[in-house]
Amino acid sequence: MHKVNYPSNVNRDRCGGFTLIELLVVIGILSLLIAILLPALAQARHHARRMACAGNLRQVGVAIHLYADDFDDTIPFGPAGRPVTGSNFYTVTGDVTSLLSLEDGAPVGLGLLLEDYLAHQPTVMFCPGADQPSEAREQLAKVGQAQAQSDFYYRHASVALLTGKPKTFNIRLSDLGKNSKGQPIAALATDVQFLAHASLASFQVKTRTNHQRTSSNILFAAGNVITVSNRDDKLTVDIGTSPYDALERILAMFELADEYR
Repeated sequence: MHKVNYPSNVNRDRCGGFTLIELLVVIGILSLLIAILLPALAQARHHARRMACAGNLRQVGVAIHLYADDFDDTIPFGPAGRPVTGSNFYTVTGDVTSLLSLEDGAPVGLGLLLEDYLAHQPTVMFCPGADQPSEAREQLAKVGQAQAQSDFYYRHASVALLTGKPKTFNIRLSDLGKNSKGQPIAALATDVQFLAHASLASFQVKTRTNHQRTSSNILFAAGNVITVSNRDDKLTVDIGTSPYDALERILAMFELADEYR
């Protein structure tokens, strides 16, 4: 019988129909594609969260307008400021604030919208693009019982005092007056971009930022929301280890935000 001699390299280095070299090439291409796509996917996710955050802030704007319709054109305002203590962040009526409720649980600022205007969607007070773990459920549970905070600064009445009584309040939605630069007050609420030294955490003064601080959403009195770049940290409030000028810094941030109207 005639013996057939097959080439010695047939089926050598083959894996499932591919040579080993071909398989390695495919793996290399897939790895490259993944490396290219992952940043794009992360960017898309970041953009989606930023848009969702802007949508939440827009809903807050709608609630403010409904409130103003019911309360003689005034924005959510009050209650009276509380005595100065080491853990009270609302010492003067009308202070800029991210609070939803006071130490005794009484609603304050945007928290005044929760019962009647945002009862079915209270989580709009929080930003899906927060850089720290969401505290929405925890903070909302405190409203009515203890001090709670949202992910948005609220201009309230354009006051930034630690003690004393303001001379004027800017609370008319249709006429909020002018800021310290003589420009019309326009920005009502913004993303919280707040940096604090770790040593202040025991006083519940903690870093809280949104969108990796690269952008900030701004709600204007007209009800529109825009997203602006914050890569230069112009809209970031950095108090370091000195919390006592935090309110002034937040108000100064709002006056910068007025320029984007």
